[in-house]
Amino acid sequence: MAFDTQNKTVLRTRSDAHAGPIDMGLRAHMLKVYNYMASALALTGIVAMFTAQSETLMQTIFGSPLAWVVMLAPFAFMLVLMFGINKMSLKTAQMVFWAFAVVMGISMASIFMVYTGASIARVFFITAGTFAGMSLYGYTTKKDLTSMGSFLMMGLIGLIIASVVNIFLQSPALYWVISIAGVGIFVGLTAYDTQKIKLMYAEADGNETSTKKAIMGALTLYLDFINLFIMLLRLFGDRR
Repeated sequence: MAFDTQNKTVLRTRSDAHAGPIDMGLRAHMLKVYNYMASALALTGIVAMFTAQSETLMQTIFGSPLAWVVMLAPFAFMLVLMFGINKMSLKTAQMVFWAFAVVMGISMASIFMVYTGASIARVFFITAGTFAGMSLYGYTTKKDLTSMGSFLMMGLIGLIIASVVNIFLQSPALYWVISIAGVGIFVGLTAYDTQKIKLMYAEADGNETSTKKAIMGALTLYLDFINLFIMLLRLFGDRR
């Protein structure tokens, strides 16, 4: 009996010693993800504010067919990262990620034409607090969020379809339903994606692969944040 107890103690000690470096590595990885994400958000915000303050730029971009190019460009950069990052060098992946944040900032400048600066700032801080809480939940919870993620992805597809339909219908009621549903979906996706990024850390092999995974994780959380911000802005933003 004493021998078994001693063995269990030794095994537990080894397990704890092995878990220590993994936990430290995971924390460092998640910090890298959040740093990339926060830097991209800051870059997007700076570019958006700079663009919005120039009447010439705003007229040139949003007063011409160039507006469609600006709105679709972030989607193109996102697809390049999602499907081509494994073939890219780390430096190229980083450049594409920062370029995505820049073109997203140019696209986001349009919100200054619709909403007041004070309400944009207010909704940004509401979004930041909500995002931080849900991301912390996704990181710390022991509950498997996989089933919730599948449900949320189906909801996201429905949200996209409803948004496209409403471009033609121009229904105010459907607009509010989409906005409210969008808040719920992206709040849930923030927790789900954080947990997924945490679990993907174990699959990384090598520093370059780990950094690429951090970039993709940052891209995912960045999109969750931006979409949550837009949905909340629709609900609580003060229009000009």
